[in-house]
Amino acid sequence: MNRIIPTAIAMTMVAGAASAQDEVRFGTNWLAQGGHGGFYQALADGTYAEYGLDVEIVEGGPQMNNRPMLPAGRLDFLMAGNLLLSFDNVRNDIPTTVVAAFFQRDPQALMSHAGVYEDFADLANAPTVLLSRDGQFSFWQWLVDEHGFRDEQLRPYGFNIAQFLQDEEIVQQAYATAEPLYAAAEGAEVDTYLLAEQGWNTYATTIETRTELVENDPDLVQRFVDASIIGWYNFLYGDRSAAYDLIMEENPEQSVEKLDAEVAQMMDLGIVDSGDAREHGIGALDLDRVAAFHDLAVNSGIIEEGALDPGAVATDQFVNNGVGMDLYTDR
Repeated sequence: MNRIIPTAIAMTMVAGAASAQDEVRFGTNWLAQGGHGGFYQALADGTYAEYGLDVEIVEGGPQMNNRPMLPAGRLDFLMAGNLLLSFDNVRNDIPTTVVAAFFQRDPQALMSHAGVYEDFADLANAPTVLLSRDGQFSFWQWLVDEHGFRDEQLRPYGFNIAQFLQDEEIVQQAYATAEPLYAAAEGAEVDTYLLAEQGWNTYATTIETRTELVENDPDLVQRFVDASIIGWYNFLYGDRSAAYDLIMEENPEQSVEKLDAEVAQMMDLGIVDSGDAREHGIGALDLDRVAAFHDLAVNSGIIEEGALDPGAVATDQFVNNGVGMDLYTDR
């Protein structure tokens, strides 16, 4: 596939090249992986530089919590998880704002051994559901309220699938681009039920920045968002080898085979380029959907009614403009 650079982008490239690069520190939420690919693509192929940005990607991970670094001013942008974390910021008067949503569908899922349960509803009859502590205080409450799961099913999940592999009746939480692939590598056939297909309507892999940057330097925010969007189009539909190289350099546990499998899963499930992204471009945000997920969280008892103003969580001023949609003629 050949990359096509629209006139508007070419003009930005010239402007960016003619001026000093703005230094930007962008924190991720975990170790480098395929789910971060568009950002590494924008760094590897020079898109950030074309937009006048000198971007440093700061990995998250088990020993690095990047969240407090954003309001402290040590990061300029942060890759968040789903919207619950952003709700929590608003509730606690932490001055951050969501400016883009790169996963239109949250990859959070439940996983069972293939054929053991008839469908998603039947999972509520499983004797054991393995869930992390974070899951217990978020989507589990919705599963109980909306889908008839029971607290007596709960057992702790320590992010190791060994227990699941040993007992075919166990159901466990899964990130749809991770645990199902790990199980397949161990020879286990699984059924994966994406919570997004059952009504869990949050965005994921959102981008947060400090509210003062939105107010005082919207040009910087716009350039970072636009360049990241283009990075994702190039990663999904173009030559992603340079991004792979950067990801594997940052995280040696990755491999081309693992990354290919993760990207294929993202594509098959429509994690990035689906829903509103198909009409408005990758990164799209619908503020009515943000409010709807707030209502789901309130109705499920995840957050208290009146604890926050959902209108203060996100802005759509930097997205929904079709940026990057014309990069490839064979999309």
